[in-house]
Amino acid sequence: MESLLDRELYSEAEAARLLRLAPSTLHWWLEGGERRGRSYRPVLRAEPTGSRSVSWAELIEAGLLRQYRQLHQVPLPELRKMIDILRERWGAHPLVHQQPYVGPGRRLLVDAQDKAGVRPAYKLVAVVSGQLVLLPPAESFVEKVEWDHDLPVRWRPHADPKSPVRIDPEVRFGRPAVRGISTEVVWEHVEADEPFGEVADQFDLTPDEVRWAYAYEISARAA
Repeated sequence: MESLLDRELYSEAEAARLLRLAPSTLHWWLEGGERRGRSYRPVLRAEPTGSRSVSWAELIEAGLLRQYRQLHQVPLPELRKMIDILRERWGAHPLVHQQPYVGPGRRLLVDAQDKAGVRPAYKLVAVVSGQLVLLPPAESFVEKVEWDHDLPVRWRPHADPKSPVRIDPEVRFGRPAVRGISTEVVWEHVEADEPFGEVADQFDLTPDEVRWAYAYEISARAA
């Protein structure tokens, strides 16, 4: 599984498109850089590597970070510090282990937040009535990921939980698909004025699955 996590599947530009991020933002998270004469470390990598390729683990971690930043606008210095603390326990890719988000593992996330000085408004886990509860960015992330032995094997890029679109590193080279059929291929057929039912029959999908695939591609291209 570790080799799967580290498998480089995407260019930065392609990963940014899948994540609906500005390429410059993803590059900053992966490689850090210099601004106003000051150097900044990466957020998702322990140190800059110079690589313009994105691994499966990095794509998933960037997906969480995107949600976290989008909903909370949490300052990056606090995130760097929290991730560094988690990295000591979970290794190179601490955000792609399921354990920090479930059961007793949440305590480690709480401790990392506290040690990093993450302010209450920006936390991923909070104590509610004596229970450790995931806050919306982390809960949404966990719901989008399919796990196997605590590690991510598939990711749902669509926000809607009913969507059958999945990104699987073992299928279609990690490109969005529905039951192994590329969403881009489905989009091309529908755009060629083929009826949904005919496309469904051609690829052994249901008409609803074709509609989901087409809707995903339309939304991705509009982003």
